Amino acid sequence: MRRGILGGTFDPIHTGHLILAQEALWQLELDEVWFVPTGKPWMKRGQRLTNQGHRKAMVELAIDGNDRFKIRTLEMDRPGNTYTVDTLEELRGGEARDDEMLFIMGMDALNSMHQWKSPKRILELARLVVAVRPGHGALDLGPLEAIDPAIGECLITVALPLIEISGTDLRRRVASGEPYRYLLPDAVGEYIKMNGLYR
Repeated sequence: MRRGILGGTFDPIHTGHLILAQEALWQLELDEVWFVPTGKPWMKRGQRLTNQGHRKAMVELAIDGNDRFKIRTLEMDRPGNTYTVDTLEELRGGEARDDEMLFIMGMDALNSMHQWKSPKRILELARLVVAVRPGHGALDLGPLEAIDPAIGECLITVALPLIEISGTDLRRRVASGEPYRYLLPDAVGEYIKMNGLYR
């Protein structure tokens, strides 16, 4: 099977995440997309994250009704800091043993990937799928070419519509009482309201 792996804090999950997953599913003819909420992302040390239970529940609500979207909580279940390479190793050694894995990321994540733990091993475990939005310029592969000169051969791009939604802005909107409907699924919006998140 061809499986897309989409990681993130999902704090909260929003429409941009779902559009990215759907476009990757369609454009790359994936069988499924697995949403993998982070546990303790090492690059966000010191940043306060919403309780794991809430983030997991919001992902479940957001993907409900799409039988090709699944959630995998292995990063939340694993103690210590979260590293992408460990997640891909665990999937490769278990549930996705015989699958083609495609790791889906945004351009901002690609630009920092040379700082991640074992980036060369990540390239061995999965093909990279990078979301490209109109007007965001060409990909800069320079830092990653130092790790693997053939990076361009294992990287795929997915064209996205120009929709700028961020978790940071959504949290700010909720905290300040600004409208956020339609920026995330209604069920997630109701969950945020019922549980008093981001206030």
